[in-house]
Amino acid sequence: MLIDYLSDAAVEAIEQAAAEAARAAALAGIEREAAVLREAERWRREAVGYRQEVSRVKRAGVRNVVTAVLLGALGGFVAGWAMK
Repeated sequence: MLIDYLSDAAVEAIEQAAAEAARAAALAGIEREAAVLREAERWRREAVGYRQEVSRVKRAGVRNVVTAVLLGALGGFVAGWAMK
């Protein structure tokens, strides 16, 4: 009788420990996944920042080319006018 009671208590304790271990493993997996998602979000934000910087630099480059062409043309007109 006592042995049966202790055996039942031991089985219940083992089952509770197994359930707790399973919960802990699931929680650890969720925490790892959350860390991966946070890292992915950080990389996404960084990529967006780089994309915006590339767009800004391209616009500045186009502006610089247009300015150089206009100044070159103006310089050519002035040089041609000065040689007359």
